[in-house]
Amino acid sequence: MAVYSYKAKTASGETAAGKLDAVDRDTVVDLLRSRGLLPMEISEVSVLDREIKLKKNRAIALGDISLFCKQFYTMINSGVTIIGSLDLLRKQTENAHLAKILTRMYEDVQKGVSLSDSMKQDKDAFPAIVISMIEIGEISGSLDTVLDRLSVYIEKENRVKQKIKTAMVYPKVLSVIAIVVIAFMMTFIVPNFVAMFKNIGGQLPLPTRILLWISNLFKNPWFLASLAIIIPASVYSFRKFKKSDKGRYFISWISLKLPVIGKNTRKLIASRFSRSLGLLLRTGVSLIQSLEVVENVLGNVIVSKALEKVKEDIKRGSGLAEPLEGIGIFPLMVNHMISIGEEAGSLDSIVEKVADFYDDELDASISKMVTMLEPLMIVVIALMVGGIVIAMILPVFSMYKGLR
Repeated sequence: MAVYSYKAKTASGETAAGKLDAVDRDTVVDLLRSRGLLPMEISEVSVLDREIKLKKNRAIALGDISLFCKQFYTMINSGVTIIGSLDLLRKQTENAHLAKILTRMYEDVQKGVSLSDSMKQDKDAFPAIVISMIEIGEISGSLDTVLDRLSVYIEKENRVKQKIKTAMVYPKVLSVIAIVVIAFMMTFIVPNFVAMFKNIGGQLPLPTRILLWISNLFKNPWFLASLAIIIPASVYSFRKFKKSDKGRYFISWISLKLPVIGKNTRKLIASRFSRSLGLLLRTGVSLIQSLEVVENVLGNVIVSKALEKVKEDIKRGSGLAEPLEGIGIFPLMVNHMISIGEEAGSLDSIVEKVADFYDDELDASISKMVTMLEPLMIVVIALMVGGIVIAMILPVFSMYKGLR
C-alpha cells in the first residue's frame, strides 16, 4: 500500500490538502469523492518523504491526549463550537507537536473537512481508537459524550503504561551501572594490575590471559571505532525490522511465548481488549464494528489476526465468547465473563470490570517480577565483577606456588 498526497476542493469551494494510504490513485479518487471532495492533484509520496512524515507524525504522549480529550469535552459540552474549541486548544497546549497538529486540524475544519478525517492525516500521532471514536461521535451527534469516555479510557491506559515504565527504571539503572563499572575496570584497572605480573615473567593463568585480551580490545581504537558503527547500525536495523511485517509478527509471537513476559503480555492484551470493547459497546457501536476498531489498538498482530476469525464466526451467527475461546489466546476468565455478559445482556459493563481486574493483576505481576529481578541482577553483576577480580589475583597464587 502506497501513500498519496492530494489537493481537493470542498463543497464550499475551499482547498483541502492531505495524505492518504491507498492501493492506487483510483482508490484515492474514490475515497475523496466519498468524503464530498473534488480531487484536483494526486501524487505518490516517495519513500524518503514517507520516512520524514513518520518522524514528524510521532505519537503524542497518552497523558497529553487524555488532557486534550478532557478539555475538548468540557468546551463542546459548554456549547463552544468544534472550530472554537480547536482554536482555544491549539493556543493553550504546552505540547508543541500537538499544537502544530491542532493548528492544521483547525484550518481543515474551517475548510469543511470533518474532525476525524483531519485527524487521519496524523494517524501515527493519535491512537487508532481515538480517531475511530471521534468519527463515531460525529456521525451519532454525541461527540461530547465520546470525548468524555475517551479521556477516562486513555487515562487508564496511560496509568498501566506508566506502571510498566516505572517498574523497568531500576533494572535499567543497574544495567547501565554494571556496563560502566566493567568497562572502567577493563580499560584502566586490569591493564595496570596485570602489567606487574608480566614484568616478573612466566606464563599467566588462562583466565587472566583471556581477561587481558578483552581489556586490550577496549583499548584498541579500531575495535572502538567498529563498535561505534556496529551498535548504531544494529539499533537502526532492529527498529526497521520491528516496523516490517515479519518483524511485527516475530515481536508479537515472542512476546506471547516467553515464560514470564508471555503471561504478562496476555494480561495486558486482555485488559486493553476488554476496556476498548467496553468503551465502544457503551457508545452504541455494533459488536462487529467494535472488534474492527479493537484489532488496531491491541499492539499484537497475531491477536489482531485471530480476531478476524472471531468476526467471521460472529457474522455466521455465533456469540463472542465461543469463538474467542477457540483462538486460545485470552485467559479463561475473559471468555467466562464475556459468556455471562452475553447471557445477561450487559456485555459492555462486564468487559469493563474484566479490564479493571486485569489491570490489578498486571500491576501485581509486574511488582513481583521486579522484586525478583532486582536481587538477580545484583547477583549477576557481583559474579561478573567477582570473576574479573579473581582473574586478576590468580597470578598471585601462581607466584606463591612458584616460590614454594
